[in-house]
Amino acid sequence: MHGLGLLLSGAGLLATLLPLLRQTAWWIRVFDFPRLQIVAGLLLSLLLLAVPTPSLTATQTLALCLAVLAAVAYQATRIWPYTPLHRKQVKDSQRPATDDANHVSILVTNVLMYNRDASRCLGLIREFRPDVVLAVETDDWWLSQLAGITKDYPYTCHAPLPNTYGMLVFSRLPLVDFEIRYLLDADIPSFHGRVVLRNGVQAALHFVHPKPPAPQEAKTSTRRDAELLLVGRAIQHHDGPTIVAGDLNDVAWSHTSELFRRLARLLDPRIGRGLLPTFHADYKLLRWPLDHVFHSAHFRLQRIERLSHIGSDHYPIYLRLSYEPQGWQEQEQELETPNAEDRLEASEKIHQAAVEEPA
Repeated sequence: MHGLGLLLSGAGLLATLLPLLRQTAWWIRVFDFPRLQIVAGLLLSLLLLAVPTPSLTATQTLALCLAVLAAVAYQATRIWPYTPLHRKQVKDSQRPATDDANHVSILVTNVLMYNRDASRCLGLIREFRPDVVLAVETDDWWLSQLAGITKDYPYTCHAPLPNTYGMLVFSRLPLVDFEIRYLLDADIPSFHGRVVLRNGVQAALHFVHPKPPAPQEAKTSTRRDAELLLVGRAIQHHDGPTIVAGDLNDVAWSHTSELFRRLARLLDPRIGRGLLPTFHADYKLLRWPLDHVFHSAHFRLQRIERLSHIGSDHYPIYLRLSYEPQGWQEQEQELETPNAEDRLEASEKIHQAAVEEPA
């Protein structure tokens, strides 16, 4: 049992320390994701190390336990903002839920391209009636299955692809000046445009789905990081209402996600409300939040909910935002602004992606 404790503590300490190197190799960046699981392993190792053993002196055992506790404390500081114990970064809406003119709702769903059951996804769309639907990992089959909703969602923009990076956008509300762009890779689309709210206000929309750092996808996180930061840099001086959403293939507590939020001056409605993990839908012990909606301080939150299983490896996520610009100053205090070091790091990452060969 003590040997297992040593193994778990060593693995947990290594998994805690490696991401601090800020290296982009996939086998390092992957440890950004399972922080809750790492904490669980570290706490279990403490219990096992409490059993006396001749292999370690009392001093050595104490030193190891203190190192484990320090790792637990560090991991907890990274997770804590995404628990109800933390103050909410996005304030609750002050408008009644019936005030449709000032609300906009978004459903983000990674459908899993190989999933050939569209009925559950369509059922959620009919049930929640979001204003905007973003569906990723969508190919021509998924386009044909979702095409029936266009009678209710007449504003569309489609980029179906057979490579698991297709993107479909459906909207009840008018879309303006919208287009599909390929920011870094010729086969990785992103959506950029504006949506006209029922009150006439136009909000900028940016939908992305970069490649994850994984051996079968990308050997480093460079291009994923750069795609997010390109979007962040493009909107950093935009003072109007803005929404960024998608399967970012990154967790909100990663260094890159936090850098992106600072650069783009956006808020995360998860902070102070809970993790709402969306991946992996089939494995309860291996879940973390990969699907996100970030937004400017013009909006407050009326509702956020992780929806039911649709046969994908991701759960859909639904948000209803309330346009309340009168609360800008209060929420602006929650914005984390970039410094010169942040801007330099973003530029270096974008430059590195420009010279790195695509996977």
